Parts: sequence; structure tokens; C-alpha cells
Amino acid sequence: MRIVVIEDDAVVADTLALYLEHAGYVVSATADGLSGLKLALEPEVSLVILDLMIPGMAGHEVCKRIRAKSAVPIIMLTARASEDDRVAGLELGADDYVPKPFSPREVVARVQALLRRTPARPTSPPPIVIGELELDLWAHQVRLAGRVVALTPKEFRVLEVLGRSPGRVFSREELLARAFGPGYDGLDRTVDVHITNLRKKIESDKQPRYVLTEHGVGYRLATNDDL
Repeated sequence: MRIVVIEDDAVVADTLALYLEHAGYVVSATADGLSGLKLALEPEVSLVILDLMIPGMAGHEVCKRIRAKSAVPIIMLTARASEDDRVAGLELGADDYVPKPFSPREVVARVQALLRRTPARPTSPPPIVIGELELDLWAHQVRLAGRVVALTPKEFRVLEVLGRSPGRVFSREELLARAFGPGYDGLDRTVDVHITNLRKKIESDKQPRYVLTEHGVGYRLATNDDL
């Protein structure tokens, strides 16, 4: 299931994405209301987490416009915790309301509870396609030039994290946390080993095309513009 997080605080957005991804969800995050509205109205979205204090378009207006076109569940986040604020958000069509500061584990639990009460959607997210590399998160499958590539679960998780944000550089520490969970006790070298093994399976020669190294920073998945 795909969750859209509309939150302009990068720390909050990254923390939510980390916990939600570890719980098995695909996460798309944005920091402003206009782009958030566009993401939220895409047909494969299962739930929206919406902060009220965001630039571009206020959260209340985003909620109102989403609800005018879609029944997708909405969880509101805000530092405004008064009863009037909660009632206003719920009257606009939000399904749940979480005041800041909050526990990420509680938000995940609320997401799970809300989705259990929501009929499942039959549509699946489209595969991520970079050149001849195809990452199908729904089927948990990787194909290269149409051929299925056998990856270990950890190799798939590393590629999955990179594949959700092509072009974005992830540090080794971030890859460890996102791929294996925030409580994973591993070394930075663990990521290098998985990347090496992954490259042996999806790269056609010694010069990587898909999983690229940003020296001194970490790794990123190439975009189609890189190929």
C-alpha cells in the first residue's frame, strides 16, 4: 500500500517514512500543499498523512480538495491540539487527528487500524523502471531486460529503498536504518557488501549504471537521465 506524507518538517517526514517503510508501506513524501494534493489524488494511494501547517496551500484546504474528489483516508498532523482544531479537521473530512509531538509507532498503528477499516483497492502501483531495470514493489520482483533477477531479501530491501527515490543519495547509515529497520545493529560495511552483491546481479559490466556511488556520501539509484 502506498502512503502519501505531506509534511514540510524534513525530520518529521523522514522519521515517518522510515517507520512506515519498515512496516511494509511504500511512502511518497512532499513538503508543500500543492504537490501534496496532486500526489494524494493519484489512484493507487491508500492513505494520506497531512500536516496542517504547510507552505503552498494550507492543510485544511488540501484536505477539503482531496475530500471533494476522493475517499482516500486522511490522518491530520498538527501542533494545534485544541478541541476546536480537531473538530474543524474532522469536519473537513479527515479520518483521524494526531497532535504533535507524537510517537511514530503510534502513527503507524493508527495507519494500520484505519486501513483495516477501509476496503482494499484493487489497483497496484506501477513498477519503477530505470532503463532496462524494473522494480515491481507489488510483486516483490526485479527484472533486468525482461529477465527476473533472483535477489536475497536484504538485497531487495536495499534496492527498494533506493528505488523509491531515484537520484537521491542515501548515506550508509540511512540505508541501514531504512532497509533493515531503525533497531538494526549493523556496520556501514554491511551496506557495501550488499551493494557489491546487488551490482553483480543487475549490472552488465564493471562500470555501474544503476546503483551509483557518491564518494564520501553514499549510494543512489540512477535516473533515466543518467543512462
